[in-house]
Amino acid sequence: MTSLMTTPAAIWLIVGATTAGVLLRPFRWPEAVWAVAGALLLVVLGLLPWQGAWAGVSRGADVYLFLVGMMLLAEVARREELFDWLAGIAVRAARGSARRLFALVFAVGVLVTAFLSNDATAVVLTPAVYAAARVARAEPMPYLLICAFVANAASFVLPISNPANLVVYGQAMPPLWDWLRLFTLPSLLAIAATYLALRLTQRRHLAAPIATEVPGTELPRGGMVAGLGIAVTVVVMLAASAGGHDLGLPTFLAGIATAALVLLVTRQTPRALVRSVSWSVLPLVAGLFVLVQALEAAGTVGALARLLQGAGSAQAEAWGAGIGVALLANLVNNLPMGLLSGAVVEAAGAPAVTAGAILIGVDLGPNLSVTGSLATLLWLVAIRREGQDIGALSFLKLGALVMPPALLLALAALIHAPW
Repeated sequence: MTSLMTTPAAIWLIVGATTAGVLLRPFRWPEAVWAVAGALLLVVLGLLPWQGAWAGVSRGADVYLFLVGMMLLAEVARREELFDWLAGIAVRAARGSARRLFALVFAVGVLVTAFLSNDATAVVLTPAVYAAARVARAEPMPYLLICAFVANAASFVLPISNPANLVVYGQAMPPLWDWLRLFTLPSLLAIAATYLALRLTQRRHLAAPIATEVPGTELPRGGMVAGLGIAVTVVVMLAASAGGHDLGLPTFLAGIATAALVLLVTRQTPRALVRSVSWSVLPLVAGLFVLVQALEAAGTVGALARLLQGAGSAQAEAWGAGIGVALLANLVNNLPMGLLSGAVVEAAGAPAVTAGAILIGVDLGPNLSVTGSLATLLWLVAIRREGQDIGALSFLKLGALVMPPALLLALAALIHAPW
């Protein structure tokens, strides 16, 4: 291949083909197969040395730990009927109104994303929302879509709301109060625009009545322990973030401890729990990190830094960077794009407004497609476990209506704020 084209061009070709495989799933092979195949092809063809590939895999260590912890929490909560119990509460609060249930689910999604991360919304909240729709005897997809879109729309309320936030800023993470000053208004606008767009696009489904009488059920002891474990995890993550520590290891330990305690209380063996976790997410993420490592090796960081520096005024630079990153995140996924963007910001010496615009692009841009963010890919895995699915083209059509207004409003609020 390299005899027919330059190495950077070959890398971009493989990255593009891999992304298409993850998006379209030819032969219905899982997304992880295509991500790993693309990473291996880069090494086999000599486009990326194996040491570089391993460096890419290693960069995701904190993310892998975070995901394992979250998946364990979600699975024990699902198995111990915590989600079914919460679903009954939500449906009773809706009092027969699909619109009220929609608003309740969206509000909970904002809170979970803000305080527990967007990946937690995809992994933990999605099964609960499906359970609520089932209890309400409602079409589940409108409510499940909330989990996908709010996971990205509310993912820059706080630094811990999205792991991508941590990799974009790296060691230059703004203090919490500075973060709130920069991103509170953009976050509120993005959340409001996303809610309105989803309500409008799903209005036909929300016109149908839902169940009004839902019998109350008692939460099993294992469900109580799982709920307590999730609550403790929230506190642990907030404390780790406030202390400037990585989130992966604390989340992993909290997930392990919760799962072990639930198994002990319910006198179960871990075999069924371990078998039910979607471990394929881990090689999928590892493959995506290798793709970004290859792009960096191909000189992409330097090229993008030069492009950023030549944008003109600070406002033009911020607008171009925010929109450009938002679109590119759908090609390589937003977490690896966050790594790439963080390196570009550092190389270009970009001002704070540009760094903020890039972060908004990394967080909001993925609402365009199913490959845009790790949270959306995790959401796909979660809804397929419940027998639901959505095609890439259908999601893209909806994302084209939902994402641009939220992105433009958030960028405008940030860029035109008094700096």
